[in-house]
Formats: sequence, structure tokens, C-alpha cells
Amino acid sequence: MFISQQLRKKSIAEYILYMWQTEDIIRAYGCQLSRLRDEYVSRFDYDDSQKDELVDWYGCLIRMMNEEGKREKGHLQINAVIVQDMNDLHNRLLQSSRFPFYNAEYYRVLPFIVELRNRGDKHISEIETCLNALYGTMLLRLRNKPISPETEHAIKEISTFMGMLSDYYIKDRTEGLVYEDCDEI
Repeated sequence: MFISQQLRKKSIAEYILYMWQTEDIIRAYGCQLSRLRDEYVSRFDYDDSQKDELVDWYGCLIRMMNEEGKREKGHLQINAVIVQDMNDLHNRLLQSSRFPFYNAEYYRVLPFIVELRNRGDKHISEIETCLNALYGTMLLRLRNKPISPETEHAIKEISTFMGMLSDYYIKDRTEGLVYEDCDEI
């Protein structure tokens, strides 16, 4: 919870990856709050008040996962909405002439996105495809599995692209972005 609050302000892509990992951690503990509290939260170097806050947060997430039928797989609606918001922003950035660096980065990453979509679910957005690639690579690293140089290169490019989108997302939420050119009278 404390990490997620910081990530949400800093990088929306990292926030989503963290929340997906949190969903998987909850599943690893059988969606049982008592196990999560006793076997996971208890290991953190937090005071009792912070641990109680964290347990409450996990409890809310578990309740949502149960209500949404996400005990086994899938992502919570609160996370899916953010991914959709990211995708909507991505499309607005591409349609505007005001963001040439974003467009250039997108076209540099597009061959990797196309390759990933050809191998996986073609029905999800390009942004979710990128997030899935980053999350999958993170899981491989956590398991100390080998990652090919080609995959490392693709992930580096996708990471740069998603970082750029995250920066625009935060800026759009805090300051607002202007997408259209204003014609002078």
C-alpha cells in the first residue's frame, strides 16, 4: 500500500505492475487475509499501526478479487480502468501533432509490440501488451530464468516507451495536456 501510493504518483506503469504483483501475492496466499497477515505482512519492518493499515488494504483487495471473480486469474477492475486510461491517452498522443517524440518512440517499439501480439492475445490493447511483456520479464527475473539478448533489447525499448507514456499520464493528471494545435485568428 505504501509503495503503491508512491508509485502511483511517480510512474503509472510501475504502479500497474506493482498492483498486478500484489494480485499474484494475494493469490499465492490463497486469498486468505489471515495467512497474508501472519506469513507476509508480519515480516515487514513497519510499526503495528502501519501493519494494520496494510492488512486493511489487503483485505479490501481480497474482497474486490472475490466479488469480481479474480481469485484465480485476471486483474481487478480498478487496475483495468487505469490500463484503459493509459491506452486512451496513448491514442490521443498518437493522434496529436504536439508529441513528435512520443510518436517516434512508439514507431521504434511497434515491431516488438506486433511480434508480442502475434504470439499472444491479439484482443488486448498495445499498452496492455507492453505491460504484460514487462510483467512477464519481471517474473522471469524473480525466478532467475534466462532472458535472451533479443528479449532484453525489446524489453529495454518497451520500458523506455512505457516510461514516456507514464510521464505523460502523470503530467496529464496533474497539469493537463493540450492535444490539439490552436489556430490563431
